[in-house]
Amino acid sequence: MGVIELSWWQLALAALMIVALAACTFAARLEVGRSLLVAALRTVLQLALIGLVLEVLFATSALHWVALMATAMLLIAGREVMARQKRRLTGGWSFGIGTLAMLLSSFTVTVLSLTLIIGPEPWYTPQYAIPLLGMMLGNTMTGVALSLDRLTEGVWRQRALIEGRLMLGQCWQEAVGDLRRDAMRGGLIPTINGMAAAGVVSLPGMMTGQILAGSPPAVAVKYQILVMFAITAATGFGTLLAVTLASRRLFDERERLRLDRLAPPRG
Repeated sequence: MGVIELSWWQLALAALMIVALAACTFAARLEVGRSLLVAALRTVLQLALIGLVLEVLFATSALHWVALMATAMLLIAGREVMARQKRRLTGGWSFGIGTLAMLLSSFTVTVLSLTLIIGPEPWYTPQYAIPLLGMMLGNTMTGVALSLDRLTEGVWRQRALIEGRLMLGQCWQEAVGDLRRDAMRGGLIPTINGMAAAGVVSLPGMMTGQILAGSPPAVAVKYQILVMFAITAATGFGTLLAVTLASRRLFDERERLRLDRLAPPRG
């Protein structure tokens, strides 16, 4: 059975559910109706635009265009990491640390998956490379953002305790060790929960998409297992690296806590 084509009027019917939900939020005075409608509009525009871009990219299959697309995705993800933090590092360090962590984790896991496991020819075939990288970056972005936000908030709240530990002779790694571990766990928990519930509570997105596209369930399951393992590895390594770099940035070469390197909370 082939893919059932969807027309725009059918999508408009689906959009009516969002409009109905927005109306309910207005009636309940939740003050999220406007944000809901704007987010829905952005979804349509952004996905329509990326659909056009991917059609051109799939037609060319040139390495430099794939690399350009991947770079744009990375930079946008880095900005989102920075924007999701309430109290971020000053001087662009939040953007830099988040982007570097995602570059080293998501890109490495994606390239290894493409070259050693999936094996398309060429390895950067956009039909495989771009969706796989998108899933890696999307999940790693969430993990890195959560962990950095938890780390900076925790350091600010427990600044007196940390400085007390430093005065007692502990090194900066020991003084902030529990906060680092808590931040790393916070970044990993959503991914671990996703793996634990996959196939029991929910059918993951890639598997569902492949089944709807007509792939045999056994093939879809194999790809979903690969994707879940790759996402967990990318998120885990990215979270560990981001927290390590950010926590080091919060102390100077004399191991003094530098709260001046944290920007005031937003909103």
